[in-house]
Formats: sequence, C-alpha cells, structure tokens
Amino acid sequence: MMDRNYSNGDKGSNQPSDCTGWMMDKGVYFLTGALSFTVLTFTLLGILCIRKELEVSKSALHPVPRREAPVRPVRPDPAAEEEDEELPLRAPLQHSSTVRSSSRGLWRGRPQVPRFTKTDLNLLQLIKSGKEGAFYQARMTRGTCKGHNMFTCKISKEGVRSKHVDIEVAIMRKLVHHKNILQLLDWSNTEEPYILIMEYVSYGTLRTFLQSNRSHLSADPELQSLLTIASYHIALAMNHLRSKMIVHCDLALRNIMVNKFPWEVKVAEFGLARDLSRITSRHSNRWRNPRQPVPLRWYPPEYFRDNYYSFKGDVWAFGIVLWEMQTFGTLPYPDLETSEAVVYHICIGHKNTNPEGCRPEILHIMQDCWREPYTLRPSFTDIVHMLENILENDADYVDIVGPELLVTDGAEYHDSKYLRAASVTLDDENHI
Repeated sequence: MMDRNYSNGDKGSNQPSDCTGWMMDKGVYFLTGALSFTVLTFTLLGILCIRKELEVSKSALHPVPRREAPVRPVRPDPAAEEEDEELPLRAPLQHSSTVRSSSRGLWRGRPQVPRFTKTDLNLLQLIKSGKEGAFYQARMTRGTCKGHNMFTCKISKEGVRSKHVDIEVAIMRKLVHHKNILQLLDWSNTEEPYILIMEYVSYGTLRTFLQSNRSHLSADPELQSLLTIASYHIALAMNHLRSKMIVHCDLALRNIMVNKFPWEVKVAEFGLARDLSRITSRHSNRWRNPRQPVPLRWYPPEYFRDNYYSFKGDVWAFGIVLWEMQTFGTLPYPDLETSEAVVYHICIGHKNTNPEGCRPEILHIMQDCWREPYTLRPSFTDIVHMLENILENDADYVDIVGPELLVTDGAEYHDSKYLRAASVTLDDENHI
C-alpha cells in the first residue's frame, strides 16, 4: 500500500512542473516575436525618415524652377491707361514650400539679353512720328533681320511702358500673314528704347504719299479708280482685324503705309489697338476712363456721349479715311481749331463736307459709315462687298480676286507716273 501511494505522489508532483515549463517557453517566444516586430518597425521608419531628409536636402541644393502661367495681355484703352487690364496670374497654393518659392524667385530674376539695341540699327529715313514712337526706314549695321536687308522699325519714345509694347507685339503676331497689314518681323522689349521691326515699305504713309503726289494724281482721269482700289485693300485689312476680334482704335491715313500704290497699302500702328477676345472681366467695348488723349477727329459720337467704342467705331474712322483720301490728306474738320469744338461738332451730328470730285458710290459708303445710331453702320464685310461691286463695274478692272488681276495693260505706265519716291517728312501729329 505504501508503494502504491508513493507512486501516485510522484506522479502528481511532476504535472505542475511540466505545465510551468510549457508556459515559460510560450512567453519567451511571444516576447521574442514582439521585440523583433518592434525592431523591424523602427528600422523601417528610420529608413523612411532618412530617405525623406536626403530628398529635401537634394531639392534645397538643386531647386527646380517652376514656370509661371503666361500673362494674357490686353491692349490699354485709348481713353485711359488702365492698370488692371491684364488677367491675373494664378495664385500660388497656400501650402507651397519655401524651397519652391525661392526657386520661382530665382527663375524670374534671371536677366534677359536683348535681341538687339538701337546701336544695331542704321536709321536711314524718318517716316512718321507719333505719340508713342517714331517710324524709320532702316537696316541692320551687320547682317540682316531674318533675311530682310531693309525694313521699317518703330522706336518707342521715353515713358512708353514695356507692358504696352508686349501687348502691341501680341496683337501684331495675332494678325500675321495678311498682305494689307504691316507684318512684324522681330522686336526687342527688354530695355529702352523698345524697338519693333516690320516689313519694308517704299513710300512711307499714305497721307504723305497723296500730299507729295497731289499734282500728278489730280490730273489723272483714273484717280477715282485708283483710290477705290486702295480703299478696298484697307477694308480687307480691317475685315481681317474684325475676324480676329481686334479693334484698331487709331485708323487714320497717317497709319496706313504704302509699298506700291494702290495695290499694296498696309494698315499699321497698333499702339492703341485692343484684343477684345482677351477681355473677360467686364463688357469688352466700354472704356473706364476717358481722360487719356485720343485722336478725336477720327472718333465716333458714341465715344463722347457714352464712353463707348466698338468695331463700328472703326467703321466710322474708315469713313474719315475715305474722306482724307479724297482730299489728299486734309485734316478732318479743317475749320475747327480746338478739341472742344471738334467734340461738340461731332456730338450734334455735323459731318465733314462732301469732297469735290468724289464718285457717288464712295460718297455713299462714306455717309453709311457715319450713320447713327452706330448699329445702322455697315460691317467691314459689307464694305468689302460694296467696294468689290464698284471695282467690277469699272471698265479698266475686270477682276478683284487678287491685286495682280486688277492691273490693266497700262499698269507699268501708272507705276512710272505715280510711284516716284515720295519725300518722306515728319507726319502731322495734330490728333485733335
């Protein structure tokens, strides 16, 4: 009996010892796994932190510049010099890093090298001088300008803003590839004086050409046909401007260049022009401030009454141009001496007197251009069609598709008779 009890006692005493060992082994495994997981987690976090610090250090040493959103230029009003016409740049995000801001500043601060300066030009002859700049016949002192040995250049006067030059360049680039618009070749707008280089014209402004050749042109029985052809090409240019949503705002005989009369006349001078397609913040055709001087003798009555200028304002100015051509460059409203008298005369409905010798068809177009209200005036598309009909009815001109088809067998005779070198003088700057 004692042996049996002894055996049972040994057996019972061994069971607690085995259970304790098993639990201890399980705890060791658990602690080992938890410790390994913790070490692995901290190792991964440390690697990620080190990698992020290395990237930040690299970007700080070698910042990548960010390109700015392009400014969409808007032409300054001929009635006021507006500071807020430009569309604003997209504002940067509030959480932008210091590194990005500094890199953007470095990008904007890089000095720009001018394409050329005034010392690179050989100015040959003054064509005209205006409020914003002077036009010259010129050439490069060395080499050519994009293959052109001779060209027309506009040199800005002191005080003209580079922003205005940028807007003028943008408008001229939008109007490229039209035979009746003076084409832009190159420009320099990084330092004063700002320079625009345009295609060469042989005879300066149409106003100077008509004044210089008045005696010869007056004696020609085909004068009205020649003036009609020139008017047609000016209308083609203005119709192209309308298709591009450009308002010229300074259409006058002094701003039309002559390369070959009457088949190659070109609208120029876009210093006051506006691109209406780029104005989105307000009604595009209204000026904000009427205080800046404008060419009053060419402006319509709605401008003075309602501070309003639209494409039909350019139509009014086209009628004034027709009148100038018929009078060989006479200043509109020649009997009025002050700007107040001119404005009052226009607002009460008085018009320029009918030019002597003007053909009835042109006189009719002229009067249509001055109709009121402005909504009754024809569009430039209508004017082009009217002039085409006149040309088709002229006995000496059988087709108006291209200038070369308008020339009769006597074209060379006309060239030698009328296209003598006009004396290029300082153009009249009286814009009141």
